[in-house]
Amino acid sequence: MNQKTKKKPAIVIGAGVGGMATAIRLAAKGFQVMVFEKNTYPGGKLAQLEMDGFRFDAGPSLFTMPALVEELFELAGKNPQEYFSYERLDVVCKYFYEDGCVINAFANKKDYMEELKSKLGIEAEPIEKHFTKSKEIYDITAKIFLEQSLHKPSTYLNKKTFKAALKLPRINAHLTMNAYNERVLKNEKLVQLFNRYATYIGSDPYQAPATLNIIPHLEQAIGAFFPKGGMHSITLALYKLAKELGVEFVFNSEVKNILIKEKKVAGISLENGQEHFSNLVVSNMDVFHTYKKLLPNEQHPESILNQEKSSSALIFYWGIKRSFPELALHNIFFSKKYKEEFEAIFKKQSIFDDPTIYINISSKHNIADAPPECENWFVMINVPNNVGQDWDKFIKESKKNILKKLSRNLNCTIEPLIVCEDFLDPRRIEQRTSSHLGSLYGNSSNSKLAAFFRHANFSNKIKGLYFCGGSVHPGGGIPLCLYSAKILANLVE
Repeated sequence: MNQKTKKKPAIVIGAGVGGMATAIRLAAKGFQVMVFEKNTYPGGKLAQLEMDGFRFDAGPSLFTMPALVEELFELAGKNPQEYFSYERLDVVCKYFYEDGCVINAFANKKDYMEELKSKLGIEAEPIEKHFTKSKEIYDITAKIFLEQSLHKPSTYLNKKTFKAALKLPRINAHLTMNAYNERVLKNEKLVQLFNRYATYIGSDPYQAPATLNIIPHLEQAIGAFFPKGGMHSITLALYKLAKELGVEFVFNSEVKNILIKEKKVAGISLENGQEHFSNLVVSNMDVFHTYKKLLPNEQHPESILNQEKSSSALIFYWGIKRSFPELALHNIFFSKKYKEEFEAIFKKQSIFDDPTIYINISSKHNIADAPPECENWFVMINVPNNVGQDWDKFIKESKKNILKKLSRNLNCTIEPLIVCEDFLDPRRIEQRTSSHLGSLYGNSSNSKLAAFFRHANFSNKIKGLYFCGGSVHPGGGIPLCLYSAKILANLVE
C-alpha cells in the first residue's frame, strides 16, 4: 500500500458497546482502528456468564431502539439480519405488588389500557395523556439532546434547534418525575410503575426531572425486544462486524497513559511498556478514570468529575431447578415503600430492607439458556454506588430479604431451588468495567440540567482526544452509548 492510500490510524480504549460502535463508525470512515481492552473479552457490561449448564446475560437485559444497532451494519453496507435477529415482546414487563395485584404491561396499547382498567379501575384518558406527553418530549428533545453534541455552538445555530428550543418549557423539566406522575396518573400503583423508569438511568424519580418521562415512549411505543441468543448476541454481532471492517482488537492489554505532545494527542502507552501512536484517540473508559489514571498530568474538569454518580446494582445469578409459568422475561416485584427505598439509596448510601426486585429470565425466550425444566434468574436490586460501605454485610442481608420477598409473592420457598449462584456488586462492577464507584450510568440525572453537565464527546483542551460510552454525553444504557458513538464520529474529520 503506498503512502497516498495508507489509512490514518485511530485508537479506541475499551471494547464496550460504545467503543465497538465507535470503532465500526471510524473504520467505515476509512480509519485503521485498533481497540485496546484490559479484559479478555469484548462487550464491557454487555457480557455473559455461564455455569452448570446455565447461561446469563451479565449486564443490560432490556433491548430497545434496535435501529441504532442495525444502523451500524447498514453504514458498513451489511445486512443486519445476517448478523443478529430479534423479536418484539408481547408483554414488556410483569409488575407484582404486595397486595397480590399483577399487571401485564402489554406491548399492544389497547391491551395495556384494558389491563390497567381491569386491574386498577383506571380509564384510558390519564394514561393516554401520559403517553402523549412522553412522545412529545421525545419529539422535542431527541434531535438536540440525543443526536448532537450539546457542547458545539453549531448545534444551536440552526432553525430546527431554535424551533425545538421554543418548546422546551413543555418537557416538564421544572417538575420531578414523581410530581408529574402523581398529578396526571393519580393512582398510587400506576405512579409507582411509571416512576420506575428513572432507574433505567440510575436516578431517583423523586429528584429527577419529569423530562425522563421520555422513557415510556421508547419502551412502549417504539418497543421492547429480545435478541435471539440473548443480549450478549449484540456484543458478538458488533465484534464480528468490526473485525470484518479491519478493526484490530488487542485484549488483555491495559492502557497506562494517553500520550500528549503540545496539547495534541499522540497515542497511548500500555502497562507492558508498549507504545502505539495516533493523533486520534477515543476513550470508552469511564471519563473519571480516563482523567485520573490515563491523563494524570493534564488539567482535570473537576466540577464534572465530582458530580453525583448514578446508582449501582447488586445482581444475583441463580440457576433455578423449576419453571415458573407466572413469570415473564422481565418481572418487577415492587417495594411497599418506594420513596423510602430511594432515600436509602441516594441519601443514606444504603440498601432498603424491602427492595424492589427485578428478575430477568432469558430462558423464557431462549430455552438453551437453562437445562430442561429449569430457569436462569438474573435477580437485581438497585443499590448505591460504592463509597466504602460494608458490601459483604449488604450482600448477605439483601439475599435474605430478596428470598423472603420472592417466596412470599410466588407462594414458594425459593432458596432450595437455587442449584448454582454467582453475584455482581458495585466493587466488582468497578473492577471489571472501570465504572467509577461502580455506578452504572456515570452521573445521575437527578438535576434538570444533568444533560448539560455531562462531559462532552471531545476534549476542548487536547486536540484529537474524544470520549464515548455511558459516562459522557448523552448518558448510560445501550441506546445512549450508541448515540455517543454516532455524535463522536460526526465530529471527527
